Amino acid sequence: MRLGVLDVGSNTVHLLVVDAHPGARPLPAHSHKAELRLAQLLDAGGAIGPEGVDRLVTTVRDALEAAEDKGCEDVVSFATSAVREAGNADEVLRKVREATGVDLQVLTGEEEARLTFLAARRWFGWSAGKLLVLDIGGGSLEIAYGIDEDPDAAVSLPLGAGRLTAAWLPGDPADPSDVKALRRHVRAQIARTVGEFSRFGAPDHVVATSKTFKQLARLAGAARSAEGLYVQRELKRKSLEDWVPQLAAMTEAERAELPGVSEGRAGQLLAGALVAEGAMDLFGVETLEICPWALREGVILKRLDHLPEGAGSAG
Repeated sequence: MRLGVLDVGSNTVHLLVVDAHPGARPLPAHSHKAELRLAQLLDAGGAIGPEGVDRLVTTVRDALEAAEDKGCEDVVSFATSAVREAGNADEVLRKVREATGVDLQVLTGEEEARLTFLAARRWFGWSAGKLLVLDIGGGSLEIAYGIDEDPDAAVSLPLGAGRLTAAWLPGDPADPSDVKALRRHVRAQIARTVGEFSRFGAPDHVVATSKTFKQLARLAGAARSAEGLYVQRELKRKSLEDWVPQLAAMTEAERAELPGVSEGRAGQLLAGALVAEGAMDLFGVETLEICPWALREGVILKRLDHLPEGAGSAG
């Protein structure tokens, strides 16, 4: 069957169209995305304002048209931290439902972490042993650990790159005192969770997903995305530590000129780098592996797992 997954994230609204059936890996057929940056459209009271809601409705409607054009039999729709934590979340969901017919499922932070972990487990397989999985989104940082498909521990922290940039780094380039304060904040938040994971012992592999980690790995010398999904990509803590002060000294426009850094993500790359560096340091990670699959693929895999046998097959 051809399945669409509509991800209303803190940075982007992303429709991923895949050809899939139970027992097989989902094959990407089409990608449609729009930079919405919901995490940065919250008003002083933490609500998504009328302009943000109108833009969200328009973007969801456009994504549905793209799904129809590509022949999707079904579209699974979900929203993450920006909608989840909005002061008017219920109103936003109602307006999207009334205007588009889409009933967005709002994932909890822990659900995000667990579904992302499922995607990483399926990508690396059982032989990878115990996995520690890190994911930096626009609104939150997800951390999960385990040896099975469902992790033994999973947490979500309000340390997304977009959220932190808006709240802590107003300058361009960033003020050194703001960078220092954000670094302290990030590490204090992460340090509270380390004990919850360390009791399970050292992981066999540390895995990172998300655009932030992919861009940081590219800066540190990893292969370009054009070289394909199956090229192994790594990020070493030493390389990241070398890059953080360089990113802090740059303007947003200068970061956008770096290899692998998109214009839309350049502004929040420094905050993402501080979160990545803090997580790697506090969890004692020297090298992590980049996983091409993340939350959207986790949602797809979960959906396929619950299809009846033979669903989507010809005849």
